[in-house]
Parts: sequence; structure tokens; C-alpha cells
Amino acid sequence: MLFNIFLYAAALVFLLVSFSRDRGKTRAALKKGWKSFENILPLFLFILLLTGMLLTWLDEATISRLIGAESGWTGLLLTGIIGSITLIPAFVAYPMAGELLRAGAGYAQITMFITTLMMVGVVTLPLERKLFGRLAFLRNGLGLVYSLLAALAMGWIFA
Repeated sequence: MLFNIFLYAAALVFLLVSFSRDRGKTRAALKKGWKSFENILPLFLFILLLTGMLLTWLDEATISRLIGAESGWTGLLLTGIIGSITLIPAFVAYPMAGELLRAGAGYAQITMFITTLMMVGVVTLPLERKLFGRLAFLRNGLGLVYSLLAALAMGWIFA
């Protein structure tokens, strides 16, 4: 909590410094930031709504059984598949991962989900293949291997 207050205070101080140096550029930057926020907000709200509904439908016991620490390879496979085919920005995925952890998901499974989400793109593979050829398969394959190694490491650390 204290760290968050520090970050907000630092952001305010830097905003005031920027405003004192060049009001026009600061206003333009704030407008551009607001536009980005408006573009991201619908997706963010949709994902939060989806996460809320998911956590409402699935109780902690079900989440723990499907992707909990005791779910083992099945949970890793499930989260790896979901992460590989889902297109969710990181700023939305991290809070969702936190909620799943609080609801009983395992650290290894959440690590698998987040890393495959960021590094493996099944949905974007056709476009990536057009641009990079066979290297797209190599990149996705290496991303999958790294995701598995990171998940196993996190599972071992938090076991």
C-alpha cells in the first residue's frame, strides 16, 4: 500500500515538473495517454467481466482441481493450451492471474499460463509464418519449452 502511494506521488511530482517546463507538450501527452486509455478500457472491462464470471461459476475447489498445485501435468497442459490460444494483453493477464492464484490455482500453472500467453501465439501463427517463415515455428516452440521450464521452476520454488 505504501509503495503504491509512493508511485502515485512520484508520478504526480514528475507530471508537475513536466507541466512547469512545457505546458503544451504535457497537455498533448496527457491527451494522447487518455486516448490510449479509452482504447484499452473496453478490452480491460471485458476481461475483468469474463474473469469475474469465471470466478463466480467455478468455485475454489474446482479451480484448485483443474489448475491447482496438485493438478500436475494436466493443469500445466490445460493452462499451456489456454495461454497459447488466448490473446490477452499483459496488463489484463496479470491481475487475472492474481485472482486465479487467490482462488486456488497453482504457481506453476499460472506461470505456464502467463508465459505461454506472452510467448506462444497459436492464433497469430499464420501471420507470423508469412512474415518470418519457418522461424515462426521455432520461436513458438522455444517459447513453449521456456514456458514449461519456467513453470517447473516456479512449481519447485513455491512447493
